[in-house]
Amino acid sequence: QVQLVESGGGLVQAGGSLRLSCAASRRINIDRLYTMGWYRQVPGQPRELVVQINRADTTEYADSVKDRFTISADNAKNIVYLQMDSLKPEDTAIYSCKVSTTMGAYWGQGNQVTVYT
Repeated sequence: QVQLVESGGGLVQAGGSLRLSCAASRRINIDRLYTMGWYRQVPGQPRELVVQINRADTTEYADSVKDRFTISADNAKNIVYLQMDSLKPEDTAIYSCKVSTTMGAYWGQGNQVTVYT
């Protein structure tokens, strides 16, 4: 079983930046890893993929965040980050990290990000 703990959300003015972190409770064997990624959800709307990265370091970004958000991973510390720059009010959502492995998928608890004008 893997637990994911997120941090770094909060309130930010439009145009600002935030960095989200997602720490895994234990190291995930790269051979068992499919993807690590971030999703977001606004109340009343379906959850959407923001970005994911696979074990070959291939990334997939939602069009709405390309060139503004960056995913990275520190494999030694079992942490995946989401750097969010040039934030917009429409980025306001609950952000959750997800790790998909051969043993199943694991989710973080979700972190509120609110962007105000």
